[in-house]
Amino acid sequence: MGRVGIYKREGNVSLASFGIKSKKDKHGNKVDLTKSLSQMLPYIVTATAASALIQPASFAWVRKDYYAPALGGIMLSIGIQLSVSDFAIAFKRPLPVLIGYTTQYMVKPALGLLVVTVFNVPAAFAAGLILTSCVAGAQLSSYAAYLSDGDIALGIILTSLTTITSVIVTPLLTRLLIGSVVPVDVVAMASSILQVVIAPIMLGLALNTYAKGFVNKVRQFMPLVAMVCTSLCIGSPLALNRSQIVSIEGFKLLFPVLAFHMSAFILGYWVPRITWWRQDEKVSKTISLCTGMQSSTLAMLLATQFLGGSHAVPPACSVVVMAIMGLSLGSFWGKGNRVQDLGNNIFYTTNKAYT
Repeated sequence: MGRVGIYKREGNVSLASFGIKSKKDKHGNKVDLTKSLSQMLPYIVTATAASALIQPASFAWVRKDYYAPALGGIMLSIGIQLSVSDFAIAFKRPLPVLIGYTTQYMVKPALGLLVVTVFNVPAAFAAGLILTSCVAGAQLSSYAAYLSDGDIALGIILTSLTTITSVIVTPLLTRLLIGSVVPVDVVAMASSILQVVIAPIMLGLALNTYAKGFVNKVRQFMPLVAMVCTSLCIGSPLALNRSQIVSIEGFKLLFPVLAFHMSAFILGYWVPRITWWRQDEKVSKTISLCTGMQSSTLAMLLATQFLGGSHAVPPACSVVVMAIMGLSLGSFWGKGNRVQDLGNNIFYTTNKAYT
């Protein structure tokens, strides 16, 4: 299949590149800057969250009007990594794509509704958490799949497919699950997704198809652009809603968010392992990461526009949690560890302590 980070061909299928060429260190060893940037993301997300909560003024200047351009920058960074032929992979391997899409838009929304019910999430936050469970997969999941030595092509296809179809699926799911609690303008939400998600991705795809020279020059800067935009989208709602987050109710919100993501990662891994369609380890890791990591920045934008400011708090907390958990899990897998080994080690340690 070729080395990740450069274009290789499998028949007539082009695997999407992460866009940064490897460089050599002083010892002559290749250094993959994309992976280095990806490994920094959990720390940047954590630093952003800490800064927004400790010094709200550092991000309070980012008005909600800036969310759409910032999210558009993130989506553009995805679009320029894609080519038309990348989507041919979905037709070559429809079963993994179908499983991943199902866990994304059926299992996870049901999980979000279950978590809200079990934890009795306050009304001020409930709709925002359910909305978070109904959005597309996060672009960070492709990076996490890269770190985990997973099926990167599958990750890119799932992220792209769930994002493109979110213009229809997300408003319908939102209307179905929370429309009776919070009025949801399906047409306006679909229009917003079309403008801030689909349009930038299509622009990036067009540039990568018809202006490769330009794309090759700017592609190396796009991970940094996406990182800055993500930081702005995380920091602003945390800073603006700091009083609610640091309250007792806000502290209680942390447990449902953790439970939601942890359950999504677990189900995303084990559903593909079911005997009926037993998939290999790489596919299971990738679907787990795509299920546990969703575009919470999009959920924040939609919550701010259609549900109210307080409902943007759960997606903001979700960004921090899913980035740290997802990228840490990707690094865990990337070091050659397996979930089964982790379970065996825990059982062995517990049994030894007991005896």
